[in-house]
Amino acid sequence: MVKVTVWNENRHEQKNPLVRDIYPEGIHGAIAHFLKEDFEVITATLDDDEHGLTDDVLNETDVLLWWGHMAHEEVDDAVVAKVKQRVLSGMGLIVLHSGHFSKIFKSLMGTTCDLKWREAGEKERLWVIDPSHQIAEGIGNYIELEKEEMYGEHFDIPPPEEVLFLSWFEGGEVFRSGCTYRRGKGKVFYFRPGHETYPTYYHKDIQQVIKNAVQWAIPTKRPKPVYGNAKPLEIIKN
Repeated sequence: MVKVTVWNENRHEQKNPLVRDIYPEGIHGAIAHFLKEDFEVITATLDDDEHGLTDDVLNETDVLLWWGHMAHEEVDDAVVAKVKQRVLSGMGLIVLHSGHFSKIFKSLMGTTCDLKWREAGEKERLWVIDPSHQIAEGIGNYIELEKEEMYGEHFDIPPPEEVLFLSWFEGGEVFRSGCTYRRGKGKVFYFRPGHETYPTYYHKDIQQVIKNAVQWAIPTKRPKPVYGNAKPLEIIKN
């Protein structure tokens, strides 16, 4: 069975009663709850030993989900390096909402990953740009969220391999909200919705996209490529 680890810094839930009321088991708990319908799921948080991402956990993880916001700088660089190596070796990574500013996402992208933002409780409409893609399976023409935080362009990321969702916000901005990448043998998906003060992760379409993304990001089972000096396959005639 596919093994999924849901990582969340779990700080807003401790500090903000509103967030705690919306997500009494933490954002990680809410995400793990619906993923457990289809996958074997564990959770990990910032305050766990090694942030919950020990070698044993990472080596057993097929797909890692990452939610962070107010404590990016508290994530240990050594843990980030281990996560990056696992992605390059084939582990899938799904970066959610404000995880765009996480050390792991910025390291994999090689850019600032900066953007415009606004908290105004405005409507968001996520248009499906590629209806043929696996991650968009089961989703209509768009997903509409009654209230969300605005993220606006320019989003300082490398050109995505695929843009699956494009958000429009009530205030007029647009944003590339569903982007795929491949790094080494690993697949990376960035998915924008999920501000902590809104119940976004209870929305059935958002849950479906995340489930689809996990299926898409599952590592490909094939031998590890051989690098370095190579003997010729054929006789070389000098």
